[in-house]
Amino acid sequence: MNYENIYIEEEGSIAVITIDRPKKLNALNKRTIEELHNAFGELDEANEIKAIIITGSGEKAFVAGADISEFADFDVSQGEQLAAQGQQLLFDFVENLATPVIAAVNGFALGGGLELAMACHFRVASDHAKMGLPETTLGLIPGYGGTQRLPQLVGKGRAMEMILTANMITAEKALAYGLVNHVVPQEELLPLCTKLASSISNNSPTALKRAINAVNAGYRYNINGYAAEIDAFGACFGTDDFKEGTTAFLEKRKANFPGS
Repeated sequence: MNYENIYIEEEGSIAVITIDRPKKLNALNKRTIEELHNAFGELDEANEIKAIIITGSGEKAFVAGADISEFADFDVSQGEQLAAQGQQLLFDFVENLATPVIAAVNGFALGGGLELAMACHFRVASDHAKMGLPETTLGLIPGYGGTQRLPQLVGKGRAMEMILTANMITAEKALAYGLVNHVVPQEELLPLCTKLASSISNNSPTALKRAINAVNAGYRYNINGYAAEIDAFGACFGTDDFKEGTTAFLEKRKANFPGS
């Protein structure tokens, strides 16, 4: 599939999606959101891809926000539709993707950019990255899941401060808050993400999918996360991956997971 605003590179079992709108600091417009949805879907269906890294082109920005010019004249119903479609197409889609997704935050991650990073399964940042949700400066609130995912990651008080002040935080503060897992110099960002993705790709695809679902279940008001874990744990016993994993362990060899 041909893309205008992103490109995909694959090496072995790892794919890297790069958002490529450098003149707009990789801001998310409607077309980019649709392209990302298609790219994630395509890679998720590719059996050979076991982990995905997403980053922004250049060294200035991961994603500096949404493309404000697209919605500056929207009315109430259009605004609601913008948020609903965006959440469904990209942010919720990424959060629930069966293939693990790592955000390589290589610069500014603001507004929709931070919301995209938070939808990923975890985040690694360069030491010059800055993160924030500046929507209140525009008379808006975060609309792509930011009011929900940020408190889950950093706690209610810190999330309230970030959203209400609209202030950016440094990569080191993001690390202290638990918003990112690691902070490294720019040149080490993709190598570390690739190393983590490689570790992930050694593991059972069916188990990874069920682990993602079980963790996510614990953050949904209408689902018992412990019950979801029990169901997912039990389901693992019926997979070829379980048979291969336990056999390899008992035979003292590395597992070769067929996946599904």
